[in-house]
Amino acid sequence: MTGTGQETGGSGQGQLRGLKVVEFAHVVAGPMAGSMLADQGADVVHVEAPGAGDAARAMGPVRDGVPLWFKVAGRNKRSVTLDLHHAAGREIAHRLVAWADVVIVTLRAGRLRDWELDWEAVHRINPKAILLQISGFGATSSRANEPGFGKMGEARSGVVHLTGFPDGPPVHTGFSHGDAVTGLMGAYAVLAALHRRAADPGFDGEWIDLALFEPLYRLIEWQIIAYDQLGVVPERAGNQLAVAPAAVINTYRSGDGEWITVTSATLRSVRNVARLLGLPEEDFATSAQQHEGRETLDKGLREWVAARTTDECLAEFARAEVVASRVFTAADIAADPVYAERGDIITVDDADLGPVRMQGVIPHFHRRPGKVWRTGPALGQDNHLVYHEWLGLAEEELAELEQHGVI
Repeated sequence: MTGTGQETGGSGQGQLRGLKVVEFAHVVAGPMAGSMLADQGADVVHVEAPGAGDAARAMGPVRDGVPLWFKVAGRNKRSVTLDLHHAAGREIAHRLVAWADVVIVTLRAGRLRDWELDWEAVHRINPKAILLQISGFGATSSRANEPGFGKMGEARSGVVHLTGFPDGPPVHTGFSHGDAVTGLMGAYAVLAALHRRAADPGFDGEWIDLALFEPLYRLIEWQIIAYDQLGVVPERAGNQLAVAPAAVINTYRSGDGEWITVTSATLRSVRNVARLLGLPEEDFATSAQQHEGRETLDKGLREWVAARTTDECLAEFARAEVVASRVFTAADIAADPVYAERGDIITVDDADLGPVRMQGVIPHFHRRPGKVWRTGPALGQDNHLVYHEWLGLAEEELAELEQHGVI
């Protein structure tokens, strides 16, 4: 349910119940890390500038004047407003740091130092705190003070160079790929530090320093070793893996205009494709034969799929034990029974829109599952709860801070 600003326990359940997180972060990467923690029960305080708030509030699709993206991006979090340009605002920020177990920041290095939200200051204020610092180029590089966005990180990682077809330009994915993966890796890093904190009585805090290009770079495991050992610069290969092409992997357009992905990488699965297409199985008995016959299989599949409807293709693929899938749109996802059976699409009440559907909590924990208990809150909706009830600021002090534009 949408929060009123007065809930005191967050989701009340999940693996991270009782964990306290404060975000001095906006848009995608840092808030994505916080979102992963919030979905599992952590109390996450999202700090926003008074007035406009997080830029993500005004991004993406809109219904009846209400932006939709932040309803998901800000879910399960507390929104407070705070102007860090004011000394009084910075003092409250430091109180939030003292309160928190985890601090997430995405501000530039110089601004972090000026506002005393860098590692040295955070560690001084709260020696047990875990600081997740996300930036364009990392805190230890010569470019630490430069701005960065996720698409820049994608380009620097090597992933954009590898995405697309050989005769076409490099291609970015159609969502905030670099930012989102950075957020996921940031959440993973926080959990690693929390494990150490739980096991080590002498734990004295941790500084996690993550650049936007590093997570995707890490995931392309063969890129650097292939260049180092072979002098090979992997190139775009369409739907194939650049350095390990499978005998069958591509997308094909059906007779009713939809796209289907077909992939077969094992000897048996490729022979299943050959049998389905009426090709001699003995011509595809070995890995070498399958590699040499890739174009024959690809051409055969293209013609075979084009001669049938999507449903006919998928039914015949299933009977032949060939792994294939319709290329899903959002409409396909919303109608798919497996998504429904997994609880991956849920309905949550929202104060502006009424019932809305969105992603459920992923991954699934069966014994202590997370929960979506509110959509993205209104700007500053939790000022009173966080500042008065959690930090102990007096009502009169809150009124004065609000009057001076600090909150």
